Amino acid sequence: MEMGPGTLVRSKAGRDRGALYAVIRSDEKYVYVADGERFPLCRMKRKNRKHLQPIYKVRLEAAPDDEALRDAVRKYKEAM
Repeated sequence: MEMGPGTLVRSKAGRDRGALYAVIRSDEKYVYVADGERFPLCRMKRKNRKHLQPIYKVRLEAAPDDEALRDAVRKYKEAM
């Protein structure tokens, strides 16, 4: 699965192992993720692609806000 904007990912490595994030943007080596709580859009986290596992493609508006990210992560956790 491609890790483009709007993909829900799980961290496989680092202090945040197991955390869920939404991909906001990506380049060839790094992915910038946010969850709306600990890492809001104004303070995105940079993660190496190989440290992330794509799990679900969510539908985000063109300009998502922190509430939309929190809602997407919460809905996925409730479904599991």
